[in-house]
Amino acid sequence: MTIYPADSVILAPLSGYTDLPYRHSARRHGCRMAFAEMVDAGSLAFGNKRTRTYLDRGSDEDWLGVQLVGCEAEHIAESARILNDYRFDVIDFNLGCPAPKVAKKGAGAVLGANIDKAVKLFSIIAGISRMPVSAKIRILNETDPASTVEIVKKLESAGASAVTIHGRIKESFYSGQVFHDVIAAARQAVKIQVIANGGIMDVSSHDAIRKATGCECVMVARGAMGNPWIFDEIAMREQYQPPTIQELCAEIELHVLETIDYYGEELAMKVSRKLILDYMRGRGFPGGLKAEVSFLHKKEDFYTYLDKIRTEHTERYWHWLEKFPLAERRLRRA
Repeated sequence: MTIYPADSVILAPLSGYTDLPYRHSARRHGCRMAFAEMVDAGSLAFGNKRTRTYLDRGSDEDWLGVQLVGCEAEHIAESARILNDYRFDVIDFNLGCPAPKVAKKGAGAVLGANIDKAVKLFSIIAGISRMPVSAKIRILNETDPASTVEIVKKLESAGASAVTIHGRIKESFYSGQVFHDVIAAARQAVKIQVIANGGIMDVSSHDAIRKATGCECVMVARGAMGNPWIFDEIAMREQYQPPTIQELCAEIELHVLETIDYYGEELAMKVSRKLILDYMRGRGFPGGLKAEVSFLHKKEDFYTYLDKIRTEHTERYWHWLEKFPLAERRLRRA
């Protein structure tokens, strides 16, 4: 079974980010294949109300995946049974998250390094799920692909329809070299889809990872934070036009207002602070202005701040952009 059409650019499951308003922002710019936030199997199994909100699917979302993380067999089994009552296009098992709060539980990338246990737990999901199942892993060694090939082959035998591979080891988190050759070796070793992940920040890095790995699909994570235009850029290529400051502000406004509608004003403003900073990052806004984000508590505060974003952009950014016209997160003059 093929989960993803050729040339798919998939929005990764990002804990604390890829809720419904976030996905709507990405979809406004061409994202079709997207994942909800990563779901902790234990929290879901025990009926945590907030965890259940991660499973919300918009009526306008024609494709949505869900990802489980955990390391306890009974929690994973119960979560898979619960998810059978929902409408998702794929259930993914996280074997690659390096976050300390996940690692200390023995889940995510820590579990992924324990190949036999990881595959055993994956098999539980595959045996229960009425939907296709996949896994997201990290490479296990930067120079020797053997262990990464081993886990991908075993996941294939356990029923995986696809495996997404982040091309960095756990200790590298989200920075440093992405080892394309290890992803390529794993892709060549199996018949199922292998999706390349890691370091995709623009069309250039998208093209580089596809060419080096031979993967026909990629998954974008941090490259989409505050930059839903990455989907436009990859699709439109030479015809792509970066947003103006006014267009940037228009997207921020849509995103934050939908977040307010979704969570209520108080919680939404807490959630939105990091979102706004992501939109501003690398686009020439002064540090003092970015520091003011922490004082946003009400919708009125947000509108006042949005006016500052429109007017307090630094002129030196445009001079810098002349030297680096292919910067990853650029704006264009109106």
